[in-house]
Amino acid sequence: MAHKTIYTEVEVDVDLSEFDTADLVEELETRGVATGHGDSKDLIEQIWLKRRLGKDFTEEIDKLLYTALGRAI
Repeated sequence: MAHKTIYTEVEVDVDLSEFDTADLVEELETRGVATGHGDSKDLIEQIWLKRRLGKDFTEEIDKLLYTALGRAI
């Protein structure tokens, strides 16, 4: 009997609430999507501190945008 490999596409409705948050974060990270809320919080604190001191925080804003969107400006 001959074997053939067939590729197909299916549509499945999934309730994401049934998945563990850690599993969802891991999947996003394997796709290269930034997920680190800790990273964002650190960047926001750096921005706040530099703004408070009257220093330029453009670089931190760019990093925050990249962290949130996964895209460079």
